[in-house]
Amino acid sequence: MPAETQAQQTAIDHLEHLNQALDSGLFVHVREMLHHMAPADIAHILESSPPKTRQILWQLVDHAHSGEILEELGEDMKDQLISLMSPTHLAKVTAGMDTDDLAYVLRSLPDSLYRQVLQSMSVQDRTRVEQALSYPDDTAGSLMNTDTVTIRPDVNIDVVLRYLRQRGELPKATDTLYVVDHQDCLLGGVTLAQLLTYSSSTGIISIMNRQLESIPVTMTDSEVAKLFERHDWLSAPVVDDKGKLLGRITIDDVVDVIREDAEHSLMGMAGMDDAEDTFGPVLKSAGRRSLWLSLNLLTALLAASVSNLFEGTLEKFATVAILMTIVPSMGGVAGNQTLVLVIRGIALGHLGQRNTRWLIVKELLIGVLNGLLWAGLIFIAVWLWKHDVTLGLLIAGAMLVNLTAAGLAGAVIPILLKKLHIDPALAGGMVLTTVTDVVGLFAFLGLATLFLGH
Repeated sequence: MPAETQAQQTAIDHLEHLNQALDSGLFVHVREMLHHMAPADIAHILESSPPKTRQILWQLVDHAHSGEILEELGEDMKDQLISLMSPTHLAKVTAGMDTDDLAYVLRSLPDSLYRQVLQSMSVQDRTRVEQALSYPDDTAGSLMNTDTVTIRPDVNIDVVLRYLRQRGELPKATDTLYVVDHQDCLLGGVTLAQLLTYSSSTGIISIMNRQLESIPVTMTDSEVAKLFERHDWLSAPVVDDKGKLLGRITIDDVVDVIREDAEHSLMGMAGMDDAEDTFGPVLKSAGRRSLWLSLNLLTALLAASVSNLFEGTLEKFATVAILMTIVPSMGGVAGNQTLVLVIRGIALGHLGQRNTRWLIVKELLIGVLNGLLWAGLIFIAVWLWKHDVTLGLLIAGAMLVNLTAAGLAGAVIPILLKKLHIDPALAGGMVLTTVTDVVGLFAFLGLATLFLGH
């Protein structure tokens, strides 16, 4: 069994066991089970449970690990559980958390609750929260931790090693020590491997990497993820516009960004928020989906109005009514193939001013070739089925027009939406469906009216 499948099955078994114990009233047993589970696994169990079960499980959780569990949860779920906690309790469970995780937990709190939590915190934790929340969400500043280990360039390896022994431990995912000057400006970095393999008398200034790439604190988290993926980093320093070292970003935080971006793209295709709770309240979930459904209704009415323009043709020729859905359907599938490809290209940073036109022309030509191929096949199918050459030519012509338009629209729509600062993953599918439906119906019914209507 693949490792992923085995892990999923283990999670399902844990959930089933917990539910059986809860149904039997064995709360002490459930508490014991939760006590021996990792925070990430408990978070998974909570997100896989209906609201009432969540509240019971949350009461049985060891609150010494509540903060670690909260940082593993989606935003909706996190906010639900925070609403069950007092400000004092919340301040207590978040004490000692990494700066970025602390910011994630507290960022969405209402102002009144946020101020109460701050008042309940120690001065040190309050300072860390204010610093973390001073950076916009979805930027490097909101991702970074301040737990960096810095050294001076004018010492040797022996001094550094003695310093590390005095510290007793290193922050997690530490692979590089950052070399800074007296103003904490980043000069370079020294890896742990270098410290272990070079002579203890070697000076730091002679081995440090002066070309160490740093991340601007204002860089978007998606761009940060691309850099980590491209360079296979485990960690990277974060600096301000003057080059001052502010903190570091580690690979575990970047994995979360990659996962969130993937969820955003997936949920966006259905017009849903990536923070949508699978087991969220009915009214809240229905309200969130209403906006997208209302927009879809408007686009469907637009397509229906095109059919209404050719009501006379549809009344005369029942066969046209039977075949009219084929063309928009094929256009929608072809257009979505192009749309997904272009959205992925945008997400990966593959598209720029120099290659956008080439891609549009390429997808247009693919649309033409697909149109010719499938127009020929649909002509043969309709001719053999209905024994009507004219009807076959009409639907073939409409198929060619719509597949060509679908290829062009699938490439152009996400690029235009990106320029308008609209998320292509969220709105691209709906716009494309409207285009392929309207063009497909207009082309087929228009040709039918022109050649069969008199």
